[in-house]
This record gives sequence, structure tokens and C-alpha cells, in this order.
Amino acid sequence: MSLNPVLEMLGRRLRIGVVGGAAGSFIGPMHRLAARFDDRYEIVTGVMSSSPEKAAKAGREMGFPDDRIYTSVSAMIAGEKSRADGIDVVAIMTPNDTHFEYAMAALDAGFDVICDKPMTNTLEEAEALYKKVKESGLVFCLTHNYTGYPMVRQARAMVEAGEIGEIRLVQVEYVQGGRAVDVPVTANTSRAWVYDPTKGGPSLVMGDIGTHAHNLLRFVTGLEVAEVAAEIGNIVPGRQVDDYAGALLRMSNGARGCFWVTQAAAGVENSLKFRISGSKGSLEWFQEIPQRLEFKPHGEPAQTRTPNGPGTLPLAKRSSRIVAGHPEGFPAGFANLYSDAAEAIAARRSGKPADPLALNFPNAFDGLKGIQFVAKVIESSRANGVWVACAEDHQRA
Repeated sequence: MSLNPVLEMLGRRLRIGVVGGAAGSFIGPMHRLAARFDDRYEIVTGVMSSSPEKAAKAGREMGFPDDRIYTSVSAMIAGEKSRADGIDVVAIMTPNDTHFEYAMAALDAGFDVICDKPMTNTLEEAEALYKKVKESGLVFCLTHNYTGYPMVRQARAMVEAGEIGEIRLVQVEYVQGGRAVDVPVTANTSRAWVYDPTKGGPSLVMGDIGTHAHNLLRFVTGLEVAEVAAEIGNIVPGRQVDDYAGALLRMSNGARGCFWVTQAAAGVENSLKFRISGSKGSLEWFQEIPQRLEFKPHGEPAQTRTPNGPGTLPLAKRSSRIVAGHPEGFPAGFANLYSDAAEAIAARRSGKPADPLALNFPNAFDGLKGIQFVAKVIESSRANGVWVACAEDHQRA
């Protein structure tokens, strides 16, 4: 396979249209950078704001030609579908309440989709979108970008290889301090929409970071949450939205675990961590030191695995672009998902096989499981923390 399998399979880069991520957005530039990182996409158009005036202005600033400056998503999808050189992919980075609408419209038009998390706001939408993706055969990539970190993929590969044995205990936490103080929400508040349940979803903390922690745990272990006993709510006085969630977990293989997420831990920056313990040893990873994976085999000295260091497995090596000893992080994790999705899309369009290592990105099934977990955490908490069974009635798309 060449350095750019998309060019090898299609003879050109994938044409992508972006939705959302205009001026002031944090996540929009991450998506656009990720699309360019490995030269597998060409951003040819987009609707970067729900305001027609702002969308047109952003399109001009991006350098889109006049006939590719659209002021609504429906106009972009219709316009690009009618072009011989139309887009192949729609990338969605909008407020949560529009993910379902835009993803369904793109899939209906025959476009593959890359979508920011969470996949939808409601379980009904998640069920419908999962069904649509499965029936269409199109590629759907959900950008849980932490699954793109080389050492997270190293952990997954070590678990799959049996290096820590049968998993018995799991722990995951995602702790932030950005909402440790309650402030009035105004029209000028950054990401003000997340405080509105109709736009941000039924639980702010679960939609924002809880789905990340849940997905990371599933990605590394290959297990599902079978039952959950949870508490969710707010700990900052006067706040009306969730800023904390904690849960005990029973995993699908019988392992026990705990889950903790908050955005109200004063002074903490972005503390995403996991510890996975098996019959032969444990793995530990901390997002703020992402190039280090701690492997603690039972009865042996602890080991530190690093990208491109001794013991790096193919899934991790594929995800690292630079030489040993140099850190890679948040933007590169996004880029790994975009690059893997590009290879899957090019393979689908060309009828050629994709490298199996390229097919580890989160998809619509993972998005559905995330929304199911949010619903079950809320259900358990409302019943004062009783154990609630999680659905196991779907197959990976």
C-alpha cells in the first residue's frame, strides 16, 4: 500500500464538504486540520454557520469558488449531488441537536459521513441513524478522537493479544474544571447552546465528556457495559445542568468497574484516564501524558510503552507519524480517525479492500451505544442509583 492509499485506490483525494465550525469554534478547526493532515481529503465546500450571511462570509474566507458557496446544508447537499465533481463526504461539527438531521440528509444523498460526538441527542434518533447507516452500506465515522491516540490503540492491541489476560477490573475518569464556577449564560457565552437541553442533550456532562469516557473504555477493552448503577446531577450551587456523573459498572464478561466524569473539579484541566486490570497485569494511560502507556505485568517489573518504542504493535505504529520521543496529541488523534475513515471510504468507492487496521474508528454502532449509556445512566440516577441493564440487541455496523 502506498503512503496515500486513497490516491492509490481512487486516483484522487476525497472531496469533502464541512458543516459547522465557523469563526470562534474550537472543534471546527480541529476537523479541518484533521482532514488535511495526511493529504487524503480536499475541502471543496461547506456551510460553516446557520446564519446565511456568516456562512457566505466563511465560504469566501475559505477560498471556495462562488458556485460552491452555500448558505444552507440542504442547498449544499442538493448542489453537490448534481455536480460531476461533487463531494464524497460530509463532515458535521455543529451543535448536537442538528447531527441527526444533517447526517440523515447526507446519507440519503449517498454521501459518507464524519460526525462529531455525541452522534445524536435522543435514543430514538440514534436508533434511526444506526439503522440508516447499516442499510445504506455507507461509511459513518464518529470522532471520538481519543481512540486515535497511538498508545490508546497500543492498549487495545495488547488487550486483543491477551497480554493482560482476562479483564477483571476497569476504571475510567474524565475530569475537567472549566465549569467549577457557575456563571450567567448569555448570548455571548462560549458554546451557550450546550446549556440548552433541546440543543445540547439531556445531560451536559454526559454529552460533552461522558460519551468520550464510555467510548474509550469500550474501545480499549472490547467489552460492553452490561449493567450500570449511577448518580448524576450538579454539584455547583444554583446550576441547572449536569456537571457530575459517577457510576458502578458490570461489564459483559463479568468484570467490575467504575466511571467518573465531571466538569466542576476546580483547577483540573483535562484529566482523562483509564486503568484496565486483567488476570496477567494492568494497563494505565493518562491523556495529559499521551505518549506513555504503563504496562504492569503481574510479578514482573513495570514497563512503559511509547509510540515507536520497543514493543509497539502495528495498530499503534500505524497511528504515529513522527520518531520516538516526540509527543503526538489531540489534533493528531482527530487526524488518525479522518485518515482511517478516508481509507474505508476509498475502499468502498473503489471496490478494493481496506487495510483491516484502518477499520478501528468509532462508527454508528459506537454512537448508538454511547446514547444508550447516557439514557441508562439517567434512568439509574432517577431511581436513586439502582442497577439498570444496558441494551445488547444490536450488532456492530
